[in-house]
Amino acid sequence: MSGYSYTGGPSRCSAYWQEFTKCFASADFPKQCVAQRDDYLECVHRTKEKARHATIQAEFEKQQARALQDHKHALDAQADGVPTRVGLVPTPPAETK
Repeated sequence: MSGYSYTGGPSRCSAYWQEFTKCFASADFPKQCVAQRDDYLECVHRTKEKARHATIQAEFEKQQARALQDHKHALDAQADGVPTRVGLVPTPPAETK
């Protein structure tokens, strides 16, 4: 890893990579740097971020479907027994007194 992005500046995850390599160089056991490694891998792959986004999106879609269903039930309840106009016959003009 060079530490530079394709635009020439530091890469998005270079700080995490530097922390990981610093820890790995000074650690007696590689398992001491698991937290730094996990932070770096999350920055590169964004697995937790993607999972959180998918959870939020699924909940949003579920709420939208529930709201649509509630709206449909409200319209059905309102329309029960009431004849509705479809606009094929013109409405008679209102009488004025």
